[in-house]
Amino acid sequence: MSTPTPTPCVDRPQGRQADRSWPWARPKLGAAGRSFAGRTPGHLLAGLAIALFASGCGSEGGSGHRAVYMLLDTSGTYAKEVDKAQVIVNWLIGTLNPGDTFALARISSRSFNEKDIMARATFTKDPMEVNRQKKMLRDELSHLRALTKNSSAYTDITGGLLQATEFLAETGAGRKTILIFSDMEEELDKQVKRDAPLNLKGIRVVGLNVIKLATDNADPSRYVNRMNAWEKRFIAGGATSWKVVNDLDHLERIFRD
Repeated sequence: MSTPTPTPCVDRPQGRQADRSWPWARPKLGAAGRSFAGRTPGHLLAGLAIALFASGCGSEGGSGHRAVYMLLDTSGTYAKEVDKAQVIVNWLIGTLNPGDTFALARISSRSFNEKDIMARATFTKDPMEVNRQKKMLRDELSHLRALTKNSSAYTDITGGLLQATEFLAETGAGRKTILIFSDMEEELDKQVKRDAPLNLKGIRVVGLNVIKLATDNADPSRYVNRMNAWEKRFIAGGATSWKVVNDLDHLERIFRD
């Protein structure tokens, strides 16, 4: 599997009504904006284009920065997929710009816990310092297999999502994304309750490497029903969009509308 070339600032404003038809949901194009009477002077249009480019591709409310929170499933047999997660993490770090935030957290038996955040970083506005920060972050996460060698007995995806929304809200970023590297099969300890509603307003959710289980192979409807159930929860929580990216040779689709 080849490593995709990082494409900085490929995200776009999310202020469009999302078409969440699983699993290839893509936001529908909404209105382009207000119309103005008469003609717009050419120099104003040029100035607007330059301003948008300088601001980092524009924003949708809040700051113009991005915040990306990646959840990494380390339970059961899925833990063996960690090498693919390593490729994704390295690519993600390369796409981030000054002022952006990144965090990587494991999905454990009880994931609503700051201790499950393996690494986090908010990049400064100094490009030279950003390069140093990225190198440090890559070095810190260069051995994910060793960092996740102790797989968890259960898979608390909901707890991880609750922790992710809290983290993203504190960043103040205008564009927020939760990435879920998992087979999306949630298994909870009997003592764990996850009835709290998800508050995903303004957040796009992307499933990564959502492999089929042996039981899915025997009965494909299990996979379809599982994904539909998550889609309903994300829609109910107000997520901007939900989609699945399984082709890791085209990771640019993560941020593509």
